[in-house]
Amino acid sequence: MTKRKPRSAKTGLPPGALIHVGERKTDQPYVTLVEYGPEQLVEIRFDSVAASRDHTPTQPVLWLNVYGLHEPAVLAEIGRRFNLHPLVLEDILNTEQRPKIDDYGDYLYLVARFFTYDSQCLGVGSEQVSLIIGRGFVLSFQERPTGNFDPVREHLRQSGSQIRKLGADYLAYALLDVMVDRYFTVLEQIADRTESLEDQLMHHPGAHMLQTLHQLKRETLTLRRTVWPLREVVNQLIRAGEPFFQPATQPYLRDIYDHTVHVIESLEAIRDLLAGMLDLYLSSVSNRLNQEVRALTVVAVIFMPATLISGIFGMNFHIMPLLDNPAGFLLALGMMVMIAAVLGVAFWRRRWLE
Repeated sequence: MTKRKPRSAKTGLPPGALIHVGERKTDQPYVTLVEYGPEQLVEIRFDSVAASRDHTPTQPVLWLNVYGLHEPAVLAEIGRRFNLHPLVLEDILNTEQRPKIDDYGDYLYLVARFFTYDSQCLGVGSEQVSLIIGRGFVLSFQERPTGNFDPVREHLRQSGSQIRKLGADYLAYALLDVMVDRYFTVLEQIADRTESLEDQLMHHPGAHMLQTLHQLKRETLTLRRTVWPLREVVNQLIRAGEPFFQPATQPYLRDIYDHTVHVIESLEAIRDLLAGMLDLYLSSVSNRLNQEVRALTVVAVIFMPATLISGIFGMNFHIMPLLDNPAGFLLALGMMVMIAAVLGVAFWRRRWLE
């Protein structure tokens, strides 16, 4: 279990205090640097703050990625090098932020989340990703090494690729596009699990399905709380325009916006399906209970005349019909069986015994 630092750790501290809030998801933080231009690409890894102080960038576009956010000294050094506001550093260290975007004049600060689907525990996990988009540079901050941005790195390593020819704004778009595409992957896995549960619910409903339904509803609610603000974040990026995003990059941002709308629509469809499945489960449970009550009622009604007859002949009177008749016992049993048979046939014709 990872150790989680609560929000109460910041109580009483001034604004901008560098305190990590959230889970520690990696042992040793490190920084990767990618510098590139149309003709050249340089990749460097820094395992300590001291190793990065003597480096001087040589390429026009710079991408700095940080793995691990529990060391405030690393964030403080990056803030000093790029002249970041203390509140930005504070928000980066707080890994429980909702998606948002802030304009600080020289750069944009953006918060989003990566979602992953754990096939073992059948649950959704998330990781906060912070992006700082400036003129000629992009800074990204991740809680742990996940390899989610590896497709962007592979694209950068290809000489003559489009991302190498364009600036930092296109790099920011590529990173956002990877995060939004991850939502589709998670939604597809949740949809497959929902459809499988629906088939089970239609044929063999059980009490264990109720827990699965509530778990799926919690997961979709978590996704919804992230996707809706993310749509507004992308919309603000489109409106930001110059100087952070060139006109050539604007169509790509609009494409991400369309993707977020598609994710929201798919998510709402899954939530409606889960709500319908919950109603179906409750209806099936109620119907099964009604059938059981009806079966018990039929049995009780069939044996009720026998109870009545035996009660009548069990009364303590001296003069009663059939009391002195040697065949009285058999006649009483015959009446019980005959009445039970008549009731059984009546219930069978009404299809109450199926």
